[in-house]
Amino acid sequence: MPVPAQPAHAAPLTARDAVLPIRDASRRIVRELGFMKATLAGTELPPSAVHALIEIGDRGGLTATDLCDRLNLEKSSVSRMLRKLIDAGELAAGSSDTDGRAKRLTLTAQGRRTLAAIDSFAHDQVGGALACLPAADHAMVVEGLRLYADALHARRAATAGGPQAGTPQAVRIERGYRPGLLGRAVEMHAQFYARAHGFGAVFESKVAAGLADFLPRLDRPRSAVWAALDGDRIVGTIAIDGEDLSGDASAPGTAPGIAHLRWFIVEDGRRGGGLGRRLLDEAVAFADRSGFTETRLWTFRGLDAARRLYEAAGFALAAESPGSQWGTEVIEQTFIRPRRS
Repeated sequence: MPVPAQPAHAAPLTARDAVLPIRDASRRIVRELGFMKATLAGTELPPSAVHALIEIGDRGGLTATDLCDRLNLEKSSVSRMLRKLIDAGELAAGSSDTDGRAKRLTLTAQGRRTLAAIDSFAHDQVGGALACLPAADHAMVVEGLRLYADALHARRAATAGGPQAGTPQAVRIERGYRPGLLGRAVEMHAQFYARAHGFGAVFESKVAAGLADFLPRLDRPRSAVWAALDGDRIVGTIAIDGEDLSGDASAPGTAPGIAHLRWFIVEDGRRGGGLGRRLLDEAVAFADRSGFTETRLWTFRGLDAARRLYEAAGFALAAESPGSQWGTEVIEQTFIRPRRS
């Protein structure tokens, strides 16, 4: 796992020495991002409502109880806020798949448009800030903020007690093959797409065959795979296939061409917590470092949370058309991301 770099002459900070500068930086971030204002992200909505739309959109739907936990807010506050969003036409309440007593909240068409505007505003805001930094510092910012956010969550879980008490082991991302990778990647794909989109044996067999062809090529420098690990359990995967669209680009002097982003999946129950973003960041950073002129991926219409991740990482929709290569008729989509220097 990458560790935020320090100047060569700097001694490591103790927790005591780090508290004041972190508090100062946190206050400045809150102010610069606009959280001191009554509305947020170029909307007429308060910060809590903006975060609710983001969480519900990223997860494809949540119950009010789940949202309370994710936003760290009291039930009464969340209930009032949700009622306003439903009345405003941003959210719809339907039956939960797992609890007949709970309502599952999803975005309406209007809510999806609002969330798209929020994402665009935030992308410009954060992208503009990163543009003020050397590109070499971007990974340090990403990893430092992620570690700090994970630590804050771990403290809250420890304070709350219950099954999450204590400091949980952070999910780590590691590059390279490990035993069971093919099986777990296929299992996660098959379970999610069967439940959410009705895919069956044709889809599962294509995922398995593609991975079986790809994994023996990992000793070549233009291809890589990453696994998200909770202890020893694989809970997410992603890969860059450097030969599928470009041929063997490992020979000296050969242009690497086009990278293919493949087998991007996060285990059920772990989506929406930033793990997908971490995996995607690893993959596109590798593609950029390896000199590919662009990275492509193929997906299909309806995977809205994944699409937001792709677009935030620099991918843009390039083409779409009906297709049935996965065994079910869908609107297939091609996304392309040009190399970033």
